[in-house]
Amino acid sequence: VQLQASGGGLVQAGGSLRLSCAASGRTFSRYYMGWFRQAPGKEGEFVASISSGGSTYYADSMKGRFTISRDNARNTVHLQMSSLKPEDTAVYYCAAKQSVYGDYDYRGQGTQVTVSS
Repeated sequence: VQLQASGGGLVQAGGSLRLSCAASGRTFSRYYMGWFRQAPGKEGEFVASISSGGSTYYADSMKGRFTISRDNARNTVHLQMSSLKPEDTAVYYCAAKQSVYGDYDYRGQGTQVTVSS
């Protein structure tokens, strides 16, 4: 499966952004999808994930601010981000795997999110 993230940009602290990840392939609905981010000089960080059935999981620092969702009819997963902070600045990318277990098998190109103070 091929993944392409979009929707990043420059936003002021406290603002919102909605990221989208478009996936190719006919079996998108079966994939477990995740969002990750990587800030300059830092390791990649888990943000959120959603199962094929719609169950969601968030990193603690994103709970209450970020919402992950999926639209299987459009092969798309979204990340709605609100109350953004400068420390949310990073390249965000989506990933997919065929099982809730194990590592992610596919990763797409990222989209830059910059939050100004």
